[in-house]
Amino acid sequence: MKSIKLVSVIAMGAALAACASNTNDAGLAPADVPEPPMLDAPAVDLARVNAAVVNPERPETDVERDEMRKPGAVIEFMALQPGDTLVEMEAGGGYFTEIFSAYLGDEGKLYMQNPAAFDAFLGDAAEVRMEGLENVEYLKADFDALTLEDETADVVTWFQGPHELWYTPESGAKLVSNPDNAFPEIVRILKPGGTFVVVDHTAPAGSPASTGGDTHRIDPQIVRDLAMEAGLVLVAESDLYDNPDDDLTANVFDEKVRGMTDQFLMKFEKPDA
Repeated sequence: MKSIKLVSVIAMGAALAACASNTNDAGLAPADVPEPPMLDAPAVDLARVNAAVVNPERPETDVERDEMRKPGAVIEFMALQPGDTLVEMEAGGGYFTEIFSAYLGDEGKLYMQNPAAFDAFLGDAAEVRMEGLENVEYLKADFDALTLEDETADVVTWFQGPHELWYTPESGAKLVSNPDNAFPEIVRILKPGGTFVVVDHTAPAGSPASTGGDTHRIDPQIVRDLAMEAGLVLVAESDLYDNPDDDLTANVFDEKVRGMTDQFLMKFEKPDA
């Protein structure tokens, strides 16, 4: 697994910005600024992760994507625990759903979410995926109107998705009524101490949010800002999906970058109080 930079709850956000702004006063070059302290995270059951990934019941088309999607490393980064309640936003056809379901086990619960606007291109893929996955429930809801009770989830994931807040499908159907409400919804359904894990295709720094509707990419700082404005705390980032050969400007469906885009992976936490 590639390197993971963990950011403590105490030394993050404004504190890190303050350290950077005070660099000259302290006489330190930026490279000399100390790393933030490491935040302890519960260990995952690696044998159980491996069993979920190498499950012979998984479709071959999924297995072929494992090298690209790196599911085992993602679960380890998440520190997902068997028995957790997980809300998988924008689950699509369920590549991760099947792996999560096996890892969480009978004592866990998984909500597989997609907006109704995805029906046109998903067809019955989600329903087919759920066959035999007894701990999975399908959640058809927009990103800013999740039909779950407050503090339902231990973990919420949104993989390759926040850029969708500024995307309108060819059908014209909206995925949200208000993009500003999506991250507060995530916070609402998370339990105190719960985590939000996000992956998306990287856009160049400073790109407007509307880039999500054009190239299906987003500036990582937009996601950091939206999450922290909603009350989440950034606790970890990983370079697992880094690709320095991606110039960050091509549409993610362009054959020259499809499946090889640079992507960011972040973990946030909802404070206990």
